[in-house]
Amino acid sequence: MSNSKMSRRDFLKSASALAAVSCLPVSMVELAFADKRKNFMFAYISDSHIQFITGGGFVRNWDRGLIRAVAETNLLQPKPDFVVFGGDLAQLGMKEELDHGAEMLAKLDYKTYCVMGEHDYYLDLGEYWSKLYGPHYYSWDHKGVHFVTLNSILTYDDWTHERWPTAEQRMLEMAGLDNPNGSPFMVGKKQLDWLRKDLEKVKKETPIVVFSHSPIQKIYKGWNFWTEDAEDVQALLKPFNDVTVVYGHVHQIQYNQIGNISFHAVMATAWPWPYPQSYAQAKSHLPKLTVPMNRADPFFERDATGWQFIDIDNGRVSMEYNLSNNTNRTVAFNPKTGKPEDSAFQDPAKRIPPQTHY
Repeated sequence: MSNSKMSRRDFLKSASALAAVSCLPVSMVELAFADKRKNFMFAYISDSHIQFITGGGFVRNWDRGLIRAVAETNLLQPKPDFVVFGGDLAQLGMKEELDHGAEMLAKLDYKTYCVMGEHDYYLDLGEYWSKLYGPHYYSWDHKGVHFVTLNSILTYDDWTHERWPTAEQRMLEMAGLDNPNGSPFMVGKKQLDWLRKDLEKVKKETPIVVFSHSPIQKIYKGWNFWTEDAEDVQALLKPFNDVTVVYGHVHQIQYNQIGNISFHAVMATAWPWPYPQSYAQAKSHLPKLTVPMNRADPFFERDATGWQFIDIDNGRVSMEYNLSNNTNRTVAFNPKTGKPEDSAFQDPAKRIPPQTHY
């Protein structure tokens, strides 16, 4: 891989009409190789949370978020090779919600790969999702890169099958953000065995891009920004030179570096979550975060929605967040320090003071 790729300036110039008005997360990812014929891009949309309302309607804000993201993706120049949807298409996993969301995604002009979110899963344990999108986890190769899609929102069998009187109650419990009745996410032994066998066939110099819904790291257990067996997944990825994990779920700008693995979150089309003050109270569970995560106003609905332009160069991510109601930010891997850094907030003097009224 090399630096011979389209610059952000060229990209933004070609997409200026979109950038001027965009307030939704369409991520453009370019993987650039020395042989330009191998270069390609893909787009990423996540967390639409389509919600059915009794009487046949749907929450309009969430509908409009996904509709606009799809429309902007179809207008992108250059055209992406494919699109990834990062999970939580539905809010409560209902057939009406999944069908309505799938109808909107069907308007994409590209092949679409889908990731399972907990809101898509816990009503019927992904049965209807499978009818729409197939397997819950899978892999594929595209122009020299190995892609892996994981179902990272599984949990303990007794919680799933024995604790709740109805499937609806189980779904409502898992859908709660700050719920003591919830249960931590995990990939699970069966899927870990599958991942081990899948990666055995891949050369160690091959770039690996993993799509998951939860972060595949332990960030904040109280809000389930967490994967219980994250270290087991990381151990399987450790032998590879260049690994990037892209995830949704957290509705925030997030990034981190653990060993050879770069972690990057994308934003949601529905709403942003604030950064919990409790991060500071959970240090024993936190990996070392590169910088504190900053938001100007965690209670302003569109403050942290936007779209991202992402480069992956030599297996490392450079992500430009274009925030319609906040200052744009760039997070790029710095080879000198060996971790992602935030151009606006890496300097403590430039950081927005953290909010205290969560």
